[in-house]
Amino acid sequence: MPLSMHASVASLVNFSATPNLPASPQLADETGIDAQLLQRRRANRQSATGMTAQTPQAADPQIKDLAKARRKLERESLIATQLWWLDRMIATPAPLQEKMTLFWHGHFTTAAIQKGVTPAEIVAQNALFRQFALGNVRELTQRVSSDPAMLKYLDNRLNEKAHPNENFARELMELYTLGIGNYTETDVREAARAWTGLRVRPGSEDVFLNPRLHDDGSKTFLGRTGNLGGREVVDIIFAQPAAATFFATKVLRAFVYEGPEPELVAATAALIRKHDFNLQPVMSTLFASDVFYSDRAYRALVKSPVDFVVSSYRLFGVQQADKPALAALRRMTQILFYPPNVKGWPGGSAWINSSTMLARENFANALMTGKNVSGASNWLLATDPRDPSAAAKTLVATILQGDASPAALARLESYLGGSESSTNGALSGENFEQRMRGGAYLTMAMPAYQLA
Repeated sequence: MPLSMHASVASLVNFSATPNLPASPQLADETGIDAQLLQRRRANRQSATGMTAQTPQAADPQIKDLAKARRKLERESLIATQLWWLDRMIATPAPLQEKMTLFWHGHFTTAAIQKGVTPAEIVAQNALFRQFALGNVRELTQRVSSDPAMLKYLDNRLNEKAHPNENFARELMELYTLGIGNYTETDVREAARAWTGLRVRPGSEDVFLNPRLHDDGSKTFLGRTGNLGGREVVDIIFAQPAAATFFATKVLRAFVYEGPEPELVAATAALIRKHDFNLQPVMSTLFASDVFYSDRAYRALVKSPVDFVVSSYRLFGVQQADKPALAALRRMTQILFYPPNVKGWPGGSAWINSSTMLARENFANALMTGKNVSGASNWLLATDPRDPSAAAKTLVATILQGDASPAALARLESYLGGSESSTNGALSGENFEQRMRGGAYLTMAMPAYQLA
């Protein structure tokens, strides 16, 4: 029996338990190579101190080879991590949890391997986003601010009293919480001072505050003065009206439509403030609202490449991603754990151009001609093999929820019936699966399948 709208929303925002999903990927062990690198570098330094002949570290062939081997292990770990997350998205009984994890990954951007961010640190950050998927945004921001991957990616681990580094402080306000125009350059400098002294313990994911490097002097930030630290900075940010407006706009653009009306933004911001930045009740209200089911919101969003790939796998019962899927995502311009810059992926209409559309069509074609989609129990083969009209309607109903023009439906029926080419022949039991796969590919190439 179909669920009511409110029951459906409740099942979506109250995440099912996921004990059968792997908690983390298998990462390559880099400790051996790290130990060898450390030993070789120490030997070079000792040689230099002893004034004996030595090979400069940059030209030492052993260090070069070890560094190359380490990069190879990092790439292998990154690939394993990307496949692991795709498999979680495909198999999860809590799809909104993974979608929100991807949302936060694109918001609090961090790239693996860059600036020394390890695959293990990016996996730990991914788990943090999953933990706070619909949790408290303020507390998530607090946790991200002292997250090892973020500390490295935005140089906050280099921030010290003598030389404050403003990278993280600036992006925290500009990209993560307030937006341009809601803070001053003085606020950036004062916030940077508040974050001084955080360090990541080598060889671990432990973060600690080095008091010798921390500026404990008085600071004035967004109108508040005191011996402010990083936690106080975040609390002050979230007390600004602009913070709720910022996140309201972000959520509406991601889940409803681009360019939300000021009245809608204001109402959503008020809802966020009412629930003290806890997203679960906010999203529950949004998903049950008239605006979410309005004509303007219907298929108003372009599927991201990850959404496109994962929804296609789930639709056709494919249970695991493979390396060709990663290559397809690269051509569609979305590489998991490797956003293009600190702003993340631009999204929206930027996902679609002639090159990325070709990549989407090639992925759909490879999926439908591959061995992963098979089995007589698949819905793809559940119609009468002699009825091209019924087969076309099944494809459109299942893949596009019936959203195809009469002309597109007629063309699909014509293909399935074999009338477009004298070599195709009429639809029959012998060619039914092949023709249905081709029909599914044509349906996935229609504009409606690119939209959510």
